[in-house]
Amino acid sequence: MEEMERIRNVYIRMYDGMIAKDESILREVLDDSFVLVHMTGMRQPKEAFIQAVLNGTLNYYSAEHEHLPVEISGDAAVLIGQSYVAAAVFGGGRSNWHLQQTCSMRKIDGEWKITRSVASTY
Repeated sequence: MEEMERIRNVYIRMYDGMIAKDESILREVLDDSFVLVHMTGMRQPKEAFIQAVLNGTLNYYSAEHEHLPVEISGDAAVLIGQSYVAAAVFGGGRSNWHLQQTCSMRKIDGEWKITRSVASTY
């Protein structure tokens, strides 16, 4: 499989884990150094993010991945994921979002891992 496709699959797997509330998938694709920067500027490290997904603070119902451009530089990559997402977060009601996640990734022991994601809308 081509490297760009492998990187896109990591992003898609992250969403699969978020929607299914599957801790093992999230642990597989997120590096231990992972930090999510929310639209509010709040920073959420890997463990806090996973717990927020599992406990229902962050609820993801579906995602249609619209654009997934990738730039690779050696063992580092950036994917700008633009996905149409149905979610209910931080006690708010279910809404549809054009959610963009700028994901920094690193190839570690032959596997791509997400190290940072900065959320915004598009």
